[in-house]
Amino acid sequence: MVYVHGLWQRGAESFLLRRRLAQQLQADARTFSYPSIAADAGTNARALAKFLAAIRADTLHLVGHSLGGLVILRLFEEDAAVRAWLPPGRIVLMGPPLQGSRTAQNLARLPLGKSILGRSAGEELLVPRGRRWAVARDLGVIAGSLERGMGRLLGKLESPNDGTVLVAETQLVGAEDHVVLPVSHTGMVFSKAVASATATFLKTGKF
Repeated sequence: MVYVHGLWQRGAESFLLRRRLAQQLQADARTFSYPSIAADAGTNARALAKFLAAIRADTLHLVGHSLGGLVILRLFEEDAAVRAWLPPGRIVLMGPPLQGSRTAQNLARLPLGKSILGRSAGEELLVPRGRRWAVARDLGVIAGSLERGMGRLLGKLESPNDGTVLVAETQLVGAEDHVVLPVSHTGMVFSKAVASATATFLKTGKF
């Protein structure tokens, strides 16, 4: 299993999540770290492809938090051949702003806001993407409904939301399953409930 972190993170914050998933899946859990501010989304997706290509495994699951989920999607959008060489497995996206981000848009209006967001987030979050999942690989989405987070400091957010991302922004046409849990955006990576739901989907294809 490979975990892909979100904006302004490096992956260390996922220690508890990775340990729980490793135990529940009886599998190795690794982190893909990427420059979420300095590099654009396409560059990060290609780096992820290179990272995954070096892993020798019969099954390879992917878990992405927030912007990390979009990096995973870009991998499949930009490299159709990945479907041929990537080992079978499932994907879970945690709090992914799949349809743009109201929080990112509010931040971008502030002085230096776009610089703080960085290249990947600026490219992916400031306009609706109209994404659709059409890959023969089970993908599930976890959204949060605990409205605590920095997004609420930047402007009014429609309910329900996880304090940063609206539940409506996590919808993805073609996803196998979608669940809303009472967790905040940042709290997802520390939540036992999220880890359990993620492991269940990776095992069964359903939450």
